Amino acid sequence: MKTLKDAKIGETVKVVKLHGEGAVKRRIMDMGITKGTEIYVRKVAPLGDPVEITVRAYELSLRKADAQMVEVE
Repeated sequence: MKTLKDAKIGETVKVVKLHGEGAVKRRIMDMGITKGTEIYVRKVAPLGDPVEITVRAYELSLRKADAQMVEVE
């Protein structure tokens, strides 16, 4: 299982599944990260937190813990 946290800089990935429960999962979905969405990984901070991505034509920064909940291919 590959997660968004494992994606490399410059890679475009597609969301397969969202893990997590309740409010956390809802917040991720509210940011536009839903099943089938393509995500481009722009930058990763030196210590891996946060991850900067482009999703649905806008830029977003995700914490490592949140990025780990997004399963991609």
